[in-house]
Amino acid sequence: MVLTGSAPEGRILNMTRVSQLFISFLIAGAALLQLSCGDATADNKEQASPDQGSKSEAKANTTAQPTKPVIKTEEEWKKSLTREQFEILRKHGTERAWGKAYDEWKKQGAGTYYCVGCNAELFSSKEKFDARCGWPAFFDSSKHENIKTLRDTSFGTVRVEVRCNVCDGHLGHVFSGEGFDTPTDQRYCINGKVLKFVPFTEAGKTDSKKKAE
Repeated sequence: MVLTGSAPEGRILNMTRVSQLFISFLIAGAALLQLSCGDATADNKEQASPDQGSKSEAKANTTAQPTKPVIKTEEEWKKSLTREQFEILRKHGTERAWGKAYDEWKKQGAGTYYCVGCNAELFSSKEKFDARCGWPAFFDSSKHENIKTLRDTSFGTVRVEVRCNVCDGHLGHVFSGEGFDTPTDQRYCINGKVLKFVPFTEAGKTDSKKKAE
């Protein structure tokens, strides 16, 4: 009788052990799956990081254009500009001819020139030419709406002053009919220290935008 009764109990114990082993196997499998998913998520984050970095870098390299006139107090301009930039841009000064700014301008390649005071686009390398006058020269502006001209009678002469139309900063003068072999026969004689140069590759391909316009 004892032997007869022990057989079912043994089978029950064996089934219980099998169930426990099966449950342990499921738990172990779930743990492994979770670890695997966790690693995959980390990999996805690491793979996404370079793309996010590229987007941030591209955004940082793009020069934001002002959408309205830039107006500041004299003290605010002094804080945002160097002493020389302030004297030229806000006090209508002129940098020394054949100086460092001119040498740097001559070495610069394809790109866009922005106003150092407000980031407004003014000229590009497509309008650049060496007039051998000691200052950066352009035969035209790349953004006419950002340029304005005024009659200048200072120093006993009559000239045409060039200003940024966004922040009203003094840029230089424009001369016409000097015989230069350019499409306009004009010479925008600009102070290099108030220009901010950004290569086309860093400016978000500003040349393609101009072609579309």
